[in-house]
Amino acid sequence: MDRRLTQRGEERRRQLMAYAADRFADNGYHPTSVAEIVEGLGVGKGVFYWYFDSKEELLRAILADGQLDLRRRQRAAIAGAEGPMERIERGIRASIEWSLEQRVFFRLFQFAATDDRFADNLRKGEQVAVRDAAKHVADAMAAGEIPDRDPVLLAHAMLGVTTHLVQLDHRGLMKATPEAIDSCVAFCLGGISRV
Repeated sequence: MDRRLTQRGEERRRQLMAYAADRFADNGYHPTSVAEIVEGLGVGKGVFYWYFDSKEELLRAILADGQLDLRRRQRAAIAGAEGPMERIERGIRASIEWSLEQRVFFRLFQFAATDDRFADNLRKGEQVAVRDAAKHVADAMAAGEIPDRDPVLLAHAMLGVTTHLVQLDHRGLMKATPEAIDSCVAFCLGGISRV
């Protein structure tokens, strides 16, 4: 019985987060109120405050979930890769594909980067992503697959290229077709491979 209540509670928490994420992405964080969120779900404010102390805490939880989901996707993509360059290629592709599919999370990440209340938490997640990518780049350098340079700088460069492609797609300025994704991946791999 207790386990079902816990599962039911977790399901309710997830519903709140999913609905709020959609509202924040569509209407903006600031204009979206707790009242609008609970009204849209047909629950009372007490339900909201059972799970979250504030709207800020709710968005932090949503952002953390998004970053964790992206990392899971990347880890699954690189599992079983033959070597560091294949891990890098698979990781880049997984990041782009996830960001294209997860428009709500991507929009919320973009907003959070501009708001001091959320930027630090977002940066911590980005630092983990850069550190992970830099490790694979350093492994490729150690294997003699790419020239010896600053792996952290190269990881930042790859993140910038992939993020920009996704931004262009989300803003409707360019379609991230499979060919465009392939070109972006090739550009990143070529960029880290050049002397």
